[in-house]
Amino acid sequence: MQPTPEIAIIDANTLTCIGLRELIERMMPVAVVRTFNSFGQFVRDTPDMYVHYFISSQILLEHSAFFIERKAKTIVLANGAAGTPQLSHFHTLNIYQDEEHLLRALLQLQQSAHAHGKRLPADMQAAQSQDTDPNGLSHREIEVLVLIAKGLTNKEIADRLCIGTTTVISHRKNITEKLHVRSVSALAIYAVMNGYIEADRI
Repeated sequence: MQPTPEIAIIDANTLTCIGLRELIERMMPVAVVRTFNSFGQFVRDTPDMYVHYFISSQILLEHSAFFIERKAKTIVLANGAAGTPQLSHFHTLNIYQDEEHLLRALLQLQQSAHAHGKRLPADMQAAQSQDTDPNGLSHREIEVLVLIAKGLTNKEIADRLCIGTTTVISHRKNITEKLHVRSVSALAIYAVMNGYIEADRI
């Protein structure tokens, strides 16, 4: 049995740690996310057990030797300014953007880092490769979910699937009840994480 994948967030800003942890836990419910407010705290743990490190640019500058050796699994939390030479070898995540764009960026990082699921830990691959939806969505509900994730309105979905708007609303209600989420961004995350749509299509 594969161990649960663990992710470390290292940033002196507690709010950044909490917010990012919440987003990652929504995207990857099988992962354990741990936060550290300093590099010292982090290295007193078992640093090489983590599948990814999300680190502030300040942590990178102060401890670059450690992270250069582990650059494939390091993501630097950037402020959206033009890239610097220090960041050019690392994956970066602009944390100064709205939630929708931040979620998309995280999804794209996840897909590119794991070759669209091929290099995910075994338990995450299994969740993505099930023949049936893990939460019991019907084939039609999955079709509706994908179109919601693409940003279509109820009427546009009805026209695309040749069904009534009332039926779309009913499917949408069933989807949100089964998944226990209501926001379009959360539905899009679910669609991507289960392989129904690619992150760059939302």
